[in-house]
Amino acid sequence: MQDKSPSKIKRNTDPAVEDGLAVLTLEKITETINQVLEKETGARLKAYVETCMHCGLCSDACSSFLSNDRNPEFSPAAKAKQTIWEMIDKKGKVSKDFMRRAVHISQVECNVCKRCSMYCPFGIDIAYMMLLVRRICHKLEITPQYIQDTVDSHSVTMNQMWVKEDEWIDTLQWQEEDAREEFADLRIPLDKHGADIMYSVIAPEPKFQAGLLYQTAAIMHAAGINWTMPSGPGWDNSNMAMYTGDNEISGRIARAFYETAANLNVKRIVMGECGHAFRSIYDVGNRWLSWDMPPLEIVHALEFYHDLLTQGRITIGEKYKKKVTLHDPCNVSRGRGLHDKAREVVRMTCEDFVDMVPNREHNYCCGAGGGVINCGPPYKTERMVNNRVKAEQLAATGAQVLIAPCHNCHSGLEDIVEHYKLDMEVKFLGDIIFETMEKKIYKPGE
Repeated sequence: MQDKSPSKIKRNTDPAVEDGLAVLTLEKITETINQVLEKETGARLKAYVETCMHCGLCSDACSSFLSNDRNPEFSPAAKAKQTIWEMIDKKGKVSKDFMRRAVHISQVECNVCKRCSMYCPFGIDIAYMMLLVRRICHKLEITPQYIQDTVDSHSVTMNQMWVKEDEWIDTLQWQEEDAREEFADLRIPLDKHGADIMYSVIAPEPKFQAGLLYQTAAIMHAAGINWTMPSGPGWDNSNMAMYTGDNEISGRIARAFYETAANLNVKRIVMGECGHAFRSIYDVGNRWLSWDMPPLEIVHALEFYHDLLTQGRITIGEKYKKKVTLHDPCNVSRGRGLHDKAREVVRMTCEDFVDMVPNREHNYCCGAGGGVINCGPPYKTERMVNNRVKAEQLAATGAQVLIAPCHNCHSGLEDIVEHYKLDMEVKFLGDIIFETMEKKIYKPGE
């Protein structure tokens, strides 16, 4: 068995973390920790800390723990003990080395997937505590460089990829022109007031995967949907600030998104295939803005596809032939309960489906959608080690195609497939639907 004692584990860092630590004083660390603990927490944290029985039942829920040969350092309770509990016990009087380790545990070794909470007899939310640690690290300015760059981009340009407004519009028009060669009267409507749906994507689509916009337009066209997309800021529904602890920027991003939809007077928002973005809008952004629920109905692409198929808005011509399996994104499966609808859509579109074990809300996290993948290349090797159990789960299906209805999951799973040399292609659910649906020309009144 590989030696995974603390001295043998290779843990990386990056310039943003090290430069931030270099200028910190112990007084600043103590002051910041106590400010967050005293001003930004309350009964919830107190209940979690005082309730934990150190039973270890959360351990087997954690893919990092399982992937590291059950090293106790990687158990969820141990992650909390090594970070937030120690900060509380020592009243914030911790060292720079301690904070370096806290950054790594909270941002790289935990993906805040909440699987461990399902197995805790008291329902303790370790992910909440890890996000508190990230919040403290943010305020100390020691957040990993790549994910911080993403937040900075979103803060400045209102999208995470620094896509300029004219580039966004040009990309939509480019995809519309290409699609009109196949569907003569197809449009990607911009700023259409009173539409039934505002469709929202994350910035990597226009930046790197513009073909997904083509596919979406074709699906909307075939279904005869009254839809629109915004031409200005508010179109990017991603929100990495939610995963760095920058609650102020996270709230600003969410507000801009809601206001864009409200100004267009749309009936509901359909989110593209992204789990963390969906979580940021339907469950986090609204609460940060002091709203019990979002001001508009928020629908994830999984639910939208299910409605289109079950209502007969689109029909499947010939089912997808290759053997497929389905990854359950944490933020739409455990977080929203869409796992059964996802399977219904897969079965309506695919001929040969095999499930992973475990599956649905018990599925292993891909190790990407909670911000870990966004910490970038310095941590990729560790991310691959922490994903070993996920690779074993994928390999056991024998599937040729892995359907991942989430952008970060898709990217993380592609890394796993490549690293572990799995003979498997990763696709979005929209890819499958576009390939199998009848691409009839919709005519009003039909």
